Amino acid sequence: MVPDPDGTRTTLAEIGERGFGEVGLGEAALLLASLDRPGVPLERYRDHLAALVESAKSSDAGTPAAALAATLGGEFSYEGDSKTYDDPQNANLIRVIDRRKGLPVALGILYIETARGLGLDAGGLNFPNHFLIRVQGDGVRQILDPFHGGAALDAPALRRLLTSFQGETAELTQAHYQDVSDLDILLRLQNNIKLRLLRDGRLEPALQIIRDMRLLAPRLPGLMREEGMLLARKGERRAAIGCLRDFLASGNIREPERLEVARVLQVLESQLN
Repeated sequence: MVPDPDGTRTTLAEIGERGFGEVGLGEAALLLASLDRPGVPLERYRDHLAALVESAKSSDAGTPAAALAATLGGEFSYEGDSKTYDDPQNANLIRVIDRRKGLPVALGILYIETARGLGLDAGGLNFPNHFLIRVQGDGVRQILDPFHGGAALDAPALRRLLTSFQGETAELTQAHYQDVSDLDILLRLQNNIKLRLLRDGRLEPALQIIRDMRLLAPRLPGLMREEGMLLARKGERRAAIGCLRDFLASGNIREPERLEVARVLQVLESQLN
């Protein structure tokens, strides 16, 4: 059991069981960030989120989307970190606020929180490879790119962005315009950290990230599978078997994944005899 002296993991587990309730997206992201920055007081970061909203309220930029861009991309100088994109700090909201730069999803959380503070309907989009947000107010719906100063993107710009990642044959579909949940946004944020840790061969910290993700999504089969497979990779057979059995019992899983996990589980169980 990982120590939880300040109750942060307990709070995250409560979100996972009961939903966000009074805990907003920005607060949840700060809690996750604090797991890697123990002892850092969060109050000034909460104050900063509130300051973003107050500044956007007083903006004379015109449309709500323009006010967001003028506030975050202009007044507060938030920008995408294109030079050191893979720096893990870019996915930690505390460090993103300190440095005023980060990954698209981390910056997107700041834009969404500010937009919601203005009373706007805002959320993340199911757009691949590059996180975008959707803002709606006064009957106008706009898609913004938080990595590039909150630039508004129309359909041709979205297609250009899509083809830059997936090739010239890629086409926009209705799925690219669909919202994702706040939980999905937080998991995407943490997944960035996990992938970089795995790339660097840091298995134990990557395992802890997965376990922290499971606090928020305790019944998500994919996370059960990831934890079990990583435990198997680390040689922790009994713990791996427990996770993989939970995965197979969870239901609603794809057949290729079920077969893969069943094969791994068979090998692990044979090694215990």
